[in-house]
Amino acid sequence: MDKLRFIAISGTIDVTENLYIYEYQPDRGSAEIIVLDCGVGFPEEATFGVDLVIPDFSYLVKNKEKIKGVFISHAHEDHFGAIPFLLDVLPDVKIYSSQLVAGFIEDKLLDYGIRGKKVNIIDPESGPVAAGSFIIDAFRITHSVPDSLGFSITTPVGRAFHVPDFKFDWTPVDGKPFDIAKAANLAKGGVLFMASDSLGATSEGYTMSEIDIEKNIAAIIKEAKGRIFFTTISSNISRMQQAINICQNLGKKAIFIGRSIERKAEIARTLGHLTYDNKTVVSIKQADSLPPDKILYLISGCYGQVGSALYRVSIDEHQFLKVKPGDVVVFSADPAPPGTGQTTNYVVDNLIERGAEVHYYDTQEDLHVSGHGSQKDIEMLLALVRPKYLVPIGGTIRHNRLYSALAQKMGWEKEQTLELKHGDVVEFTRDGKVKNGEHIPVKSLLVDGLGLGDVGEVVLSDRKTLAKEGVVIVVMQTDKTSGNLVGEPELISRGFVFMKENKSFLERAGGAVANEIRARSRRKEGRDMKHLSVEFLERFFFEETGRRPMILPVIVEK
Repeated sequence: MDKLRFIAISGTIDVTENLYIYEYQPDRGSAEIIVLDCGVGFPEEATFGVDLVIPDFSYLVKNKEKIKGVFISHAHEDHFGAIPFLLDVLPDVKIYSSQLVAGFIEDKLLDYGIRGKKVNIIDPESGPVAAGSFIIDAFRITHSVPDSLGFSITTPVGRAFHVPDFKFDWTPVDGKPFDIAKAANLAKGGVLFMASDSLGATSEGYTMSEIDIEKNIAAIIKEAKGRIFFTTISSNISRMQQAINICQNLGKKAIFIGRSIERKAEIARTLGHLTYDNKTVVSIKQADSLPPDKILYLISGCYGQVGSALYRVSIDEHQFLKVKPGDVVVFSADPAPPGTGQTTNYVVDNLIERGAEVHYYDTQEDLHVSGHGSQKDIEMLLALVRPKYLVPIGGTIRHNRLYSALAQKMGWEKEQTLELKHGDVVEFTRDGKVKNGEHIPVKSLLVDGLGLGDVGEVVLSDRKTLAKEGVVIVVMQTDKTSGNLVGEPELISRGFVFMKENKSFLERAGGAVANEIRARSRRKEGRDMKHLSVEFLERFFFEETGRRPMILPVIVEK
């Protein structure tokens, strides 16, 4: 019997790193695959030196000849940011997205040296897209970025809906609300299952409209006596538009600061998703001739990213800008994405210390509104689509469980909500039945600079040790003929103890390890010198200091 398989590669128990596979397996013939979203994850602060986390592409590489297309829902990095890495292993796959997202994707590909790769544009106002046996109808949804899409996916087995990050916003900044008419029409023939956003399941009521916070932002901007530094996520075109509109109404000038925000604003303006005139948005050079109370900098770095424009301003290392007493800084972004708390707090504290008036997440001023639907939004979507089965995505285990509870209150049985972990597979058949498929082993891949997948648990453990305990290099000279130790080892400390003040301690440790090596040699105990020095010094340092630095032995033959 024909089967439709839904495979959760990642994104069902984490908020980021979204990648989902729909696989149609006919009775006879080859299977076909489409991919929904391909996003990055953001490392926790404990993952030393890791820049990004990306999904495991192993299953896609193994089945590359079956892939009919990759469909991207919206312009957030956790939904499209891994595409350059996917194209590195699958350069010929077709990418589909809305116009704005396509602009962002193609710009990102240039950063990775991928030129000439075009994204296929999906217009939600036009007809469906055929990808093998899949018929994909896109419909407009509302989120915290414009041009976001939900998908109706028709297969020979039945129809599925895929509605990632969404809310019902009837007054969005771009004037294009959730297209409930098209979604309802597509759902008329019955929906086998729906995968949809669960992240707002912990919040009561409906999520606020983007426009609801504009008066709060406008009040701060209006009252500011100094320059304003306004920061938001660089893909939040709607928030940028609001800040520019406020500037226009108050006679202020807006200035883009930061490479990411400048580029995304340029793309959005070119594609008609951001509108302003050259009288309201000016260059940084023009700021020198303006009064401080007429300047608003739209600046990147809302999560305290090291090296971002706002980060450099906060530590007084920006080439053109310095924070002065009386300046106002407004953070208008989600206050708690993974791995950002420490750096954001660091930037906020630095700005306050330099005399700025900072409006941020702890000041409870409603400067940000979630892009994720709350409980009433989720209930409305369930009532609109009425799928037989539900798959919560884009949240954690607790969000998925509360999503299931909401569905049960509305009449779904507990068994009809399929809570999946990464690598889980569910199989649907024409008769409307579902069963678990064989689990697919998956792992998250860590990206460190230009390296992909070469940072694992051992490397992270070493980096953690180096960060917390330091390193001691043990330089040992040996006789070239006999192999015996010559003199006593020299110990060099970095991040363990200060060498100048602890010279005698390190000399004592060197003498002790030399005695141990020579004693073992006389007893003809067969451990090599490197292993002996590591074992002995790890024990010695822990007994003396309670710390375990990394020991790096170096042998020099004389």
